[in-house]
Amino acid sequence: MKKCLFILISLLSTGFTYAQLSMKVDSIDISKNIDNEGENILEKITKDEYVITLEISGKKLDSIELSKLIHDLPTYGNSKITFVIGGSNGISEKVKKRSNYQLSFSDMTFPHQLMRLILLEQIYRALTIINHKEYHK
Repeated sequence: MKKCLFILISLLSTGFTYAQLSMKVDSIDISKNIDNEGENILEKITKDEYVITLEISGKKLDSIELSKLIHDLPTYGNSKITFVIGGSNGISEKVKKRSNYQLSFSDMTFPHQLMRLILLEQIYRALTIINHKEYHK
């Protein structure tokens, strides 16, 4: 048995929330692990959250496009934005169906620690763009 990690990062009008969830997984039955992980993720997501899953097959955006997405969502009643970084074997079909938007940062696979950092940096960059603040390149 090994541990599997998945991450939820929520961007709310009042600030950020962060959940790092882990579970023991059976390295032999990957599809069962993905399904169990999906159930754990869905238990943490409420009906009023706009869910953005990070998926290799998702849409690729530049920083300005991501800032526009984050800026515009509350205008349409989506003030709770939740980003989901799935486990190392991918995201369950149930979580993909619950997702409102599939986002890709690359065709490559990144470790959780690095993807978490990249996502948080891009959220920070998006907020600086939205607020017309200077940000180094």
